[in-house]
Amino acid sequence: METKGKAFAPPAFTSFCGREPGLCSTSGGSKVVALHADLKSELKQINRAVNSRIKERNDIGDDWRVPVSSGDCEDFAILKKRELLKRGWPASALLLTVARYRGQGHTVLTVRTSEGDLILDNLTSSVRDWSSTPYSYFARQAQGNGRSWERIGAAKPILSTAFGG
Repeated sequence: METKGKAFAPPAFTSFCGREPGLCSTSGGSKVVALHADLKSELKQINRAVNSRIKERNDIGDDWRVPVSSGDCEDFAILKKRELLKRGWPASALLLTVARYRGQGHTVLTVRTSEGDLILDNLTSSVRDWSSTPYSYFARQAQGNGRSWERIGAAKPILSTAFGG
């Protein structure tokens, strides 16, 4: 995933960071996780577990929160980030990311790995390389300063690093 300069954070992100500064952080640890079989399995497990535990619902307005029983796309991404942080994944490799899908805004979690930038998404149990998803990416949190966001450039095609659920 190539970045191309600064971007504006989603409007609700700022108030979310005021409430949950630890989940906004992208500092500390390796910026790219060396992915091996156990960590790959952990990504799949977290993605599936959150997707099955949280009921999808749209916010009234735009309210970023850690979901308890229901939430929309950014809430799923936030919970996945929290679960990975609890398991020792570095905040610098876990980036909230915004895209467009079917004309609507969509938020996912990008995990920077030695196998590429992988997407954890509430719309699929598969973990896929970002360039193999149907989204038009706009911006993501900046590594090292999670309150800043960066624009995302065009995807460079790869064979496939998707691994299913």
